[in-house]
Parts: sequence; structure tokens; C-alpha cells
Amino acid sequence: MGLLNRILGGGEETIARARRPQELAASLGRPALEGLEWLGRRPSRRAPLLYRLLVTVSELVLYRLCAIRLRVVGRENLPQGGYILAAAIHRNWIDPLVVLRALPREPRPWFMGGAPTVFDRRWKERLLHRLGGFLPVWRGGADVGVHIAAASAVIEEEAVLVLFFEGAVSGPPDRVAPASRAGAGLLALRTGAPIVPFALAGTRELYRGKRIGVRILPAVTLAELLGEEWPPVPPPPGTRDELRLAHRITRRLAERIDPELPALLAWSEDPPHTPRRWRWLSRLLR
Repeated sequence: MGLLNRILGGGEETIARARRPQELAASLGRPALEGLEWLGRRPSRRAPLLYRLLVTVSELVLYRLCAIRLRVVGRENLPQGGYILAAAIHRNWIDPLVVLRALPREPRPWFMGGAPTVFDRRWKERLLHRLGGFLPVWRGGADVGVHIAAASAVIEEEAVLVLFFEGAVSGPPDRVAPASRAGAGLLALRTGAPIVPFALAGTRELYRGKRIGVRILPAVTLAELLGEEWPPVPPPPGTRDELRLAHRITRRLAERIDPELPALLAWSEDPPHTPRRWRWLSRLLR
């Protein structure tokens, strides 16, 4: 299962790739717990009061004080819950907050992502553990079944599983990174959940008044996404055939998102003479 474990990691710095998960976690002063084991409870589709309060405060700061202008198209395409939101492109710390703004408060979004970059400060881990909404992955860590169980729990509760499926906060400015991981495809295969492609552009550089564009595409089943490539019988779990199919799913998601990015980027780009005040926003939570 080690090959499958590696596709679920994402966003770690070079130091994370150079160490075993246990060693890296120990260097950060914590055990390498993942998924529901770290969370210690079932995920919920309900948004608790503290979560609503903090999200509201963050939105006041971003969209009032910092005057970030977000345009979202396609909210009518969102199912009632129990789906995977496959988001790209992921280029800055603000992207998860953009997702939260674009989606309704309930059913609640749950992000699955790399623990090292999120747990770089103790207060962030404590806050996320209290609030929920995050399921950590230590790349190369626990058996992939831990992540399948966490994803399945989110889907069973009819919440939303959010995956930035490129696997890192880097890549071209105008298309999905070509080396995207297959985690979204694998989790869709194992859970049977529909996928909502989420196109996001304009966050590479942040400053006061920056424009960010989002287009939410219609939900698709795996059979619809792959068409004739969808096998009559899915490959056995844990096999290379399953991994190849998961990569194919990720590529098809990229092919759906890529055509939406030029228009979103064109809208989000300001003319060269536009004042770019507070450019330190790009580095605020990095």
C-alpha cells in the first residue's frame, strides 16, 4: 500500500519529503496522527457556532478590510452534500478561504491535506482540532485505509470533502499542474461519491482590492467523467490498475477545469497601472 500512500500527500516542503513522517512530526513536537485518529470524532455536516463566527470574522477582514473581490459563478451546480469538491488551481494560502466563501455554511466543507504545512505552528493545529474541518495527511505515513475511512465518514455524513488535487501550492499560473496527484481519483473510486470540479484563479499574487474568480462546474459521476474509459468492473483495491485509473480520473478533472481558467484569469488580472497596495498579503500565512 506504500505506493498509494504517497499519492495522498501534498503541499509539504522539501524537509517533509526528506524525512519519515514520524521524524518530521517529532521535529514539530507532535505525533504523526492522521484522519479521524487525529480528529478524535466523526466529521459532521453541521457548522458549529464558533466555526461560523471565525469564518465570518475572516471574511470581514478579507472582503471588507482587504477589499478582496470574489466572483463566484455556478453555485446552482452544488449538490445537497455527500460529494467531493476537486479544486484547482491552488496557488496561495487564501485558496481554502475562497472555497469557504464560495460554498454554503452547511453542509460543512472538510479539507484533506498535508499536515506539515498546516501544522507549522502549534496554535494552528490546536485551532483546527477544536474547529474541525481538516483531516491531516502525513505523506508516506499511515495505511491508505486511514484516509479512505476519513473520506468515507465525510461522505456518509453528507458533508463536503474538499481536495486541492494538484498536491502542492505551486504550478503554472494558467492551468492545472501536469504532475497532479491521484488522491481525488482514488477517494472517488473508494467512496463512490460524485465530484464537483471547482475552477479557481487569481490568487498567485494578493494585494488590497485583488480580484479572484471561481467557477463551480456541474457534479459528475466517475462513469460520466471517464465515458468509454470507465471499466465495466472497477479494478481491485490496492492494485496498480486502480492507481492508473485514479490518475486517469485526475487528468480528466484537469481537462474539465483547464478550459475555465483563461476567462477567470482575464477577469482577475488588473491593468499594469493599478495600485498594488498591501502586497504583503501574498505572504501573510505562508
